[in-house]
Amino acid sequence: MSDGRILQVNVSAGGVPKLPVPAARITGDGVEGDRQREETVHGGPHRAVSILGIEAIRRVAAEGHPIAPGTTGENLTTEGFDVSGLPVGTRLAIGEGVVLELSAPTNPCRTIRHSFRDLRFGRLGMAAHPNDSRMYARVISPGTVRNGDPIRLSPPVDDAAQRFTIASRLDQAERASSLSFWHAAADAGHDIRILHDGDIAASAARGLPGPDFNTAIGFAELPNLVERAVDHFMANGVPGWILADEPPWPGAAADTTLARWAAEADAVATQPPLERVVVRELPRDEIGPWARVVVAAGGMPAEIGRAWEELEPYLARAAHHHRFVAEVDGRAVGAGSLHVHHQLGWLRAGSVLPEFRGRGLQRALVAARADHARRIGCDVIGASTIEDGASARNVERLGFRRVATRRSYRTVPPA
Repeated sequence: MSDGRILQVNVSAGGVPKLPVPAARITGDGVEGDRQREETVHGGPHRAVSILGIEAIRRVAAEGHPIAPGTTGENLTTEGFDVSGLPVGTRLAIGEGVVLELSAPTNPCRTIRHSFRDLRFGRLGMAAHPNDSRMYARVISPGTVRNGDPIRLSPPVDDAAQRFTIASRLDQAERASSLSFWHAAADAGHDIRILHDGDIAASAARGLPGPDFNTAIGFAELPNLVERAVDHFMANGVPGWILADEPPWPGAAADTTLARWAAEADAVATQPPLERVVVRELPRDEIGPWARVVVAAGGMPAEIGRAWEELEPYLARAAHHHRFVAEVDGRAVGAGSLHVHHQLGWLRAGSVLPEFRGRGLQRALVAARADHARRIGCDVIGASTIEDGASARNVERLGFRRVATRRSYRTVPPA
């Protein structure tokens, strides 16, 4: 690793360009004096500081684009190394005590389009141009940074940053999957009030109590916006559950602790065929057995079970959503689904009827869905289980690695 320096510190009251300042204080929440116009896709403690190297700016400018330091919204313009070529977890010791840790690439968005002659802001995308991406960083040690400050690079101290990156992908896939589920319930005629803004999402359903239809997602990465979820539940007069990795308010106690699991698609263990058992994907027009198994296996209250059965025809038509059943002698006794999001296969709704548990059916369902995801191009398979439950043991036996913990915190509307 070669060291470098800060060429320019940039801030704005919102939007771009960010303008140069001689110095700025950096805290765990970001750069003081700086704001993001789109706070549900930028900012938060894990995306506190955005960094771009002048080397990348010069390469892009050489193609005729009107890009310059600060025009694409980076807080720190660096010199001396390609920041996007460094592994996530790399630490940057700046000046007299500030330490940042690279947390993720910064996805380009249309806000920065005017830095490109053809408005194609994807020119800074990591996938197409891996050396020219902006990078986010979290703050390890706060302090003041100044133009010209030296930057000393050091490798990741452990794999925590890599695990966080994978967990973030899992959260994005869960959000997409949950939105499909909630919209299917709304299409079936249920009164579901859905909040979806950038990387956060929540649903509130007064007629369907419980976490299936009253949950908020995205607040592990954006805990600074948790009031958005609380306000959504309060406005709709329902108890709701917020998924986070830390208590979202002082004294909050988790109802449930969930383990997040991930595996490379080609590393999931195969399962030998089970006698008299067939696992198959349901065609979109085959409705009924999947929801019936999920409802019966989950012991759901009658009104929640009816909602699951009523939403299935609409969920079956949802893009990127796949339903599977495990059959014994032609009878559906296990069920699960797979949602594909940006080459990640998210497993959910894994269920086996009580009288058929302990026979390996759940592992067979996981393996079949993982194999399907791999065959259609997924590189990672993810799942969420109750901590230390039977499902956790099953996915671990199949080669999944625990990458994060999410906890469910219940909010209660005022009386």
